[in-house]
Amino acid sequence: MQCFSRTLLAASITTALYVSTTQAETITDSSVQEMPSIDQCLIEPAAENETQLPAHVESDRLEAINGDKAIYSGDVRVTQGNKTILADNVTLHQQENIVVAEGNVNFSDGQIKSVSDRATNNLTTDEMTLENTDYEFLCEPGRGNAVYVSKTGKAVYEIEDGSITSCPIGDNAWRLRASSISVDQNEEQATFYNPRFEIQSVPVFYLPYLTVPVGDTRKTGFLYPTVSYGSSDGFEAEIPVYWNLAPDYDLETTFKYMQERGTQLNSKFRYLSDFGSGSIESEYLPDDQKYTDKGDRWGFQLEHSGIFQQSWLFEVDYSKVSDIDYFTDMSSGIGSREDGQLLQEGQATYRSQNWDASVLVRDFQVLTTSSNLPYRLMPQLEYNYYAPEVMDYLDFDLISHVSLFDTDASGKPSATRVHVEPGITIPVGNTWGTWTTEARLLGTYYQQDLDGVDTGSGSDYEGLEESVSRVIPEFRSHAGIVLERDTKIVNNYTQTLEPQVQYLYVPEQDQSDIGLYDTTLLQTDYYGLFRSRKYSGVDRIAAANQISYGASSRFFDDEYKERLNISFGQIFYFDKDTKQTLSSSEDSGEKTNYSSWAIEMDFNYDDYLFYHGGVQYDIDSASMQLANSTLEYRFAGGYIQTNYRYVTEEYIEDNVGESIDVGSITRDGISQAGLLGAYQISRKWNASAQYFYDLTTQENLEWLARLNYKSDCWYIGFTYSNQLTNNISDPNTTPEYENNFGVNFGIVGFGTNLGSDSGAVGDSSSDNSLSYGRPFFLNN
Repeated sequence: MQCFSRTLLAASITTALYVSTTQAETITDSSVQEMPSIDQCLIEPAAENETQLPAHVESDRLEAINGDKAIYSGDVRVTQGNKTILADNVTLHQQENIVVAEGNVNFSDGQIKSVSDRATNNLTTDEMTLENTDYEFLCEPGRGNAVYVSKTGKAVYEIEDGSITSCPIGDNAWRLRASSISVDQNEEQATFYNPRFEIQSVPVFYLPYLTVPVGDTRKTGFLYPTVSYGSSDGFEAEIPVYWNLAPDYDLETTFKYMQERGTQLNSKFRYLSDFGSGSIESEYLPDDQKYTDKGDRWGFQLEHSGIFQQSWLFEVDYSKVSDIDYFTDMSSGIGSREDGQLLQEGQATYRSQNWDASVLVRDFQVLTTSSNLPYRLMPQLEYNYYAPEVMDYLDFDLISHVSLFDTDASGKPSATRVHVEPGITIPVGNTWGTWTTEARLLGTYYQQDLDGVDTGSGSDYEGLEESVSRVIPEFRSHAGIVLERDTKIVNNYTQTLEPQVQYLYVPEQDQSDIGLYDTTLLQTDYYGLFRSRKYSGVDRIAAANQISYGASSRFFDDEYKERLNISFGQIFYFDKDTKQTLSSSEDSGEKTNYSSWAIEMDFNYDDYLFYHGGVQYDIDSASMQLANSTLEYRFAGGYIQTNYRYVTEEYIEDNVGESIDVGSITRDGISQAGLLGAYQISRKWNASAQYFYDLTTQENLEWLARLNYKSDCWYIGFTYSNQLTNNISDPNTTPEYENNFGVNFGIVGFGTNLGSDSGAVGDSSSDNSLSYGRPFFLNN
């Protein structure tokens, strides 16, 4: 729970208003130094021994009875360090050593100011009382009043009939009032007795007892609730509770009531340790009333990341849910999900200056009914060695790992893989160009368990062998230069031309006797043209005898700000058989020696119109494989962004077709358009929305909209969503949507710290489904 940054009512009570009479002096010289305004915020902290500093007193009149009392009257001004007090009358009782200020008593110490009818200060015990007091913080929002305030200890205050609010003067939107308030600054805690929360001076709710943090201390207590209504689960209400268990760990639990399903208990435990930081998140819904056949529903995730003694790195991401329909039926943020699988992974790494070693275990929870279960790593041991500059312009490195692959799928092989990959690199470069030549030797050994695996003719595993050794050399040489000129086309612009070329050679070798365990085809965009591998993992080392060539051209204005960037490139294959082709091209038998053209473009016009686009055009099929485009217009207080993405079904089939039934997840590929926008309507109102449409199915994918109001001391937000919930890849499937309307609200400055206005340009809060995404990639 975030705490109120000042010390509530106690902050308005200061004790060192005066010092003893031996230190006080009456000032009548008008040349005395002007003190800071009583309404001014002072950043500098007060001196620790401020009560020992001399006090200066100015007044129109002074009456004194020797040994009894001194009476100052007429615009009395008392200053001591950062403290200032103004009053109509000030009386010093010398026998009791008590100071009494009466009539329009104004006090300030550079952090708060207060106005009281009467103030009494015992200079011997430092006890103090204030009567009928109004106070206000000077450096941040916060004010209140109290009928009676007494200081009973060095930092302990007792307040009768007091209140607090973060609203500015004249705004009575809310306040917290209590019959009695006890503030202990040493414990950084305020205790309210019989508190009631009031809106426009009307009581809304009452509690017999309440404690809140003051200062920077976290405090156990309730956080602000949210309410919503959805077509799936009906009325919903979430009440979060924060538990400050210890300085190095805490817990947040949330009670989520769903009208159609029951009450769900969610929790998030965070911790810090010598081995790093992490969190344990859980969700539990007992006896789901909507899906009674599924019983208790639950989800769990453990995340950890940390460095120990500078050399050890630990990373864990383990998630599990009760059933495969959990994320379909529930709104949940549990886990790292991809391709219908939930990641379960842990890794420990030791790093030194020239080498590192790690152990990795990885498993998945499959969230589909597919029989094509993934492989798990149990475990993978990796060792890498780096030796830069073993000679002038010569680097050496060694990559190696031992991996054990296993699966629960019947009829699929398991395997142990040993891979050793030494390499030498000759890097040459200067300010205008680079030339890097690299040679590697890829040695891999497989021991495959084929018990129960059909390796006969026509099977998916035809030709697999139990023991396979493979050694493949790889040679790569890459060069690039940067040319620059002042363009004649556009005045005051600098243009660069950055051509690059790469030759890659990998001899062809039959690898049909090796299974696929952690290998997939990599996407080929412009930057992928200059990779040395077509596949992730090492189960397939694609043959290559090719030249990749391309160029980028950038335009910089007279302030050297990048305004335009265009990149394009292609691969020329000396051997057509090493080329990756689309299914359509293979069927027609049409092949050329060229890959698809890959083009990327970014554009910034006068810092208000931005564009990003990329295409891959296949010259064999004379068709577009993949395209994406984003256009954004910015204006004062907001932006409008349109985007589009397109991927052919054949391209998806080539990339993931071996592991996923593409026809079950898409109809004729991907063709989707989106419209996003946000606008700061006024200082207090802002709105944002987004809409996505699928052109292949001609169906809406989702509507999301939000309207926020934030004043100086409270906020409220309204959200609406209409989202597609089922798979419509089958033309006979009727789309199903879930509608939700939600409200969240809270107060500002009292356990809440709101950042930039949500929906503004640049806002990228991960908690917001409508967060802004930067679509362009220029350097500045």
